[in-house]
Amino acid sequence: MSMANRDGAHPGARPPWDRDGAPGSGPVPDWWLYRCSPEPHDGIRRLPPAPPWRSFSDPSDSSGSSGPSASAAAHGAGEPSVPPLERDGHSRRGRDLRAVTYQADREEIHLVNMALMLRRPLLVTGRPGVGKSTLAYSIARELRLGPVLRWPVTSRSTLQDGQYHYDAIGRLQEVNLRERVAEKQKYATGSPVTVEPPDIGQYLRLGPLGTALLPWRTPRVLLIDEIDKSDVDFPNDLLHVFEEGEFTIPELTRLSRPAASVMTADDASVELSRGRVRCHEFPLVIMTSNEEREFPPAFLRRCIRLEIRQPDRTKLARLVAAHLPPGEGPPSAVREQLITEFLRKQDDEGAELANDQLLNAVRVAQRIWNDSENRDLITDHLMRPLNEG
Repeated sequence: MSMANRDGAHPGARPPWDRDGAPGSGPVPDWWLYRCSPEPHDGIRRLPPAPPWRSFSDPSDSSGSSGPSASAAAHGAGEPSVPPLERDGHSRRGRDLRAVTYQADREEIHLVNMALMLRRPLLVTGRPGVGKSTLAYSIARELRLGPVLRWPVTSRSTLQDGQYHYDAIGRLQEVNLRERVAEKQKYATGSPVTVEPPDIGQYLRLGPLGTALLPWRTPRVLLIDEIDKSDVDFPNDLLHVFEEGEFTIPELTRLSRPAASVMTADDASVELSRGRVRCHEFPLVIMTSNEEREFPPAFLRRCIRLEIRQPDRTKLARLVAAHLPPGEGPPSAVREQLITEFLRKQDDEGAELANDQLLNAVRVAQRIWNDSENRDLITDHLMRPLNEG
């Protein structure tokens, strides 16, 4: 039986982590849209209107701005629909599995739903390997919000990297090629040939942030991964876009024609008017941080902050069971021993360990745990602390 009906309502139900024995959980609040359920549902339909100070809808625009042309044709002019999951099943199989088996605490689910309701970015902190990025895929899958728009951040990342990319050199090369062809035609025919510049939309692609800010009727999930690696000014650069829900592309605003078609991060076509990108529903922005730096107060006050703590024994047991059901892994006694050793290393030795290290250990233990000579390889190498050189 499905754990959720079509619109995501669970009247009188209890969450999956409660059925698995997590203490002190209680019934599922009615206002929750995201519930950390492995069953996708249409609960996003119950998303309440945005607070007045976070609403970006244009009251005079009854149809919305233009979105991906294929979607607009199928769903009414100017109403883009959420794109389907990636067609390449192999590329998303691992991400889907992590999304389905993700284990969220009650506090995490509360804060995710607060971010959805308030249309505020979610700043997710925690040690490496606790599942910060996986949370984004879990939300997108459960609420059917389409593929996650991932923006991996480095020390060289700029705001424009997330907004759009314009291949000016490629367009210039095309212009030069057309001019050379025109010269040859002129030499052969004796009459001048008009050279038309290539359409700029062929050389301009929206980035993850730009695609997330298109006027989708339901919010997209934007994952800004490892924002703590960014330049010191990067968080403040994001503030204006987060507050205004829009930006303009100068290369398009200078065009003589009012609209231009460009590509999105989803490889769809979108028509922009006067180079303006403006959201209808603010995307669910999830920014992950390994706490390698502090953020300015002006940035923090615009975020909902979620700290994913190191999992306890109960959560680890649920995580292992979700990835490796009893019939696919070692006996429960072996699992418990590995979980105990995992926690001992963290608590007694101060080891930084990722959840997937435990999963790797359990998987390999199925093969070599009974070999006393090689058993130590599991704890010594597969559970080697990340903070150990």
